[in-house]
Amino acid sequence: MRWFIGTASTANGILLFFRMIQSEPRGSVAILRFDRADKRNALTPKMLGSLASHIDTAGSAHAIVLSGVGEAFCAGFDLSLCRDDPGVLGQLLAGLSRVVRLLRQSPAPVVISAHGAAIAGGCALLGGGDIVVTTDGAKIGYPVVRLGISPAVSAPTLRCAVGDGHARARMLDSGLIDGRRALAIGLAHECVATAAACEARAIAIAEELAAKPRHALAYTKRWLNEIDGTGRDDAYGAALEVSQSLVGGQEERERLEQLWMNQAR
Repeated sequence: MRWFIGTASTANGILLFFRMIQSEPRGSVAILRFDRADKRNALTPKMLGSLASHIDTAGSAHAIVLSGVGEAFCAGFDLSLCRDDPGVLGQLLAGLSRVVRLLRQSPAPVVISAHGAAIAGGCALLGGGDIVVTTDGAKIGYPVVRLGISPAVSAPTLRCAVGDGHARARMLDSGLIDGRRALAIGLAHECVATAAACEARAIAIAEELAAKPRHALAYTKRWLNEIDGTGRDDAYGAALEVSQSLVGGQEERERLEQLWMNQAR
């Protein structure tokens, strides 16, 4: 497994690499990217921990962009890690819940470039954003119920984005929708043609937001979170408990074993 710790120069300054998360300061905007394109940016516990650290330390940024290197934003958890250590799934769920909460409760507006794929844990991350840009052909959704895993960890923010009816349908239906459908139900706010255009548009929106009065945006965001309940930590804790309650269960073990058998063929 590759881990990056280092820096590289860019036209806009310094691009930092740490545990497969790129951090690029661009003026008053902090651009964070998953950097595991060969695995479609599948999440590991260390990636989520690193992302959480970056969000925590992005206090000076007036806006945050979350994106992914390559043609996919995030294909979800790297479930291959659970083959040898069943406890990894619980760590992934806890890390995901923490990151979504941090994004949602960050005083800086968060814009997400959900290009190509935002699946399972990748789709859950969209709930942490204030504005989501996606691509026409993106594959988006929560297919984890077919693996005996509950996507309940996503519920607090998903229902705020799409309403109770669409949230129920998306969490119970393991099928994926495209970017146009995500736009229609409110899971995304804009839809463009390509991955490059998606990130560029997300950065442009973030720069527009960063130019606005910082405290006015922060207080507005905090009040919106208070109204919809996502400003309270207990909402995330209760949802995480539901998802973690199935970790290690017979149904989950059987479904994951079948998944790995199919992948080995």
